[in-house]
Amino acid sequence: MEDIKARLLPAKPSPVLNPRDTSYRPTPFGRQPFQGVDVLGLKKRGQGLRSWIRVDATTGDSQVIEVDKFTMMRRCDLPARDLRLLDPLFVYPSTILGREKAIVVNLEQIRCIITSDEVLLLNSLDSYVLQYVVELQRRLKAGGADDVWQSESSDFNRRRGGRTFRDMFGGTSADYLPFEFKALEVALEAACTFLDTQASELEIEAYPLLDELTSKISTSNLERVRRLKSRLVALTRRVQKVRDEIEQLMDDDGDMAEMYLTEKKRRMDSLFYGEQSVAGYRSVDGALSISAPVSPVSSPPDCRRLEKNLSLARSRHDSTRSSESATEHIDELEMLLEAYFVVTDSTLNKLTSLKEYIDDTEDFINIQLDNVRNQLIQFELLLTTGTFVVAIFGVVAGIFGMNFEIKLFDSPSAFKWVLVITGISGAILFGSFLWFFRHRRLMPL
Repeated sequence: MEDIKARLLPAKPSPVLNPRDTSYRPTPFGRQPFQGVDVLGLKKRGQGLRSWIRVDATTGDSQVIEVDKFTMMRRCDLPARDLRLLDPLFVYPSTILGREKAIVVNLEQIRCIITSDEVLLLNSLDSYVLQYVVELQRRLKAGGADDVWQSESSDFNRRRGGRTFRDMFGGTSADYLPFEFKALEVALEAACTFLDTQASELEIEAYPLLDELTSKISTSNLERVRRLKSRLVALTRRVQKVRDEIEQLMDDDGDMAEMYLTEKKRRMDSLFYGEQSVAGYRSVDGALSISAPVSPVSSPPDCRRLEKNLSLARSRHDSTRSSESATEHIDELEMLLEAYFVVTDSTLNKLTSLKEYIDDTEDFINIQLDNVRNQLIQFELLLTTGTFVVAIFGVVAGIFGMNFEIKLFDSPSAFKWVLVITGISGAILFGSFLWFFRHRRLMPL
């Protein structure tokens, strides 16, 4: 990994010229060059050059190239809005777009352009980007070894007059995917692995924190759970977007057929070489030059009719083969997308279960808080009742403290009887309140 990182990192800028250096010489015109100004860097920044990692489809070798936006648009035949999706300065949702000559992939850290001949990946120091390059190179080299073995076995069987494994079963095995599907599979695998890893880390952090919160409700624990829930919502939204993008791509057969770049390139090449062969046949048969115009009057009608019939038959055959191959490869791509759709759906179910656990924990905490609130209300009700009963003594003391004379003041045991009668009355009144609260089920007594 360190060797690959060192090989993929851009080269260090050259040091600034030192006028005192012996190797420094002025220009013939007597002017000194700019000192302390990185002219090359300014030129690159002015042109909008980006660093890309290019992985070749045939050899699997990777190299770092500097390409500007307009060159990339002409190279991959893409509009500017598609390249804007790969801009690291902006945050765009996950997207998989099938174009005429390329597939634009924006899946989490993996932002690349896949063609039939190469993969152009935005250069980054992220570990998942480096793992993507390493994994794609490994699969391309393994696929190259399988193709060599298969070509040797097919030549051997052809010399013996037999049929190959592919001829017997009539089609391409799922292990021999075209280059663009291999690159797309590695990108989907990297994105799904990244999302599943984040979901697992979130689970490891969430469950002990929620269990601690149920046992001890504190402000710090509540703040940690709040931050955890925010991360969970953001991660769920990203996983949902990847899942919806794969599902939308699976539902559209036209988009899936558009993504088979190798088949389209092969058909274009066969059509181009077929036109060249027809033109060469005309020049040889009629003893004319290829660039010479052919008059419809000078050519025989039988030859024109035969050529027309051959072109119609060839077009029908090509359309039949292209429809059959498109249907077959749509099935292959659909199976590939369905596998990673299941993975993203499993990650989404994991996050949904975690969200339900958080919601259950919040409901449990709310129940606990409601119980504590009810206990406080009951205590306040008892305290209010006791205060009301004790207030009776204050009323009796206020009455007997008035400035008037009665015979009860002359009796020495009058004070004791007033206290006893007032206490018994207060106890009876307090018991009556408690019976009323129990009868009304205002508190569990």
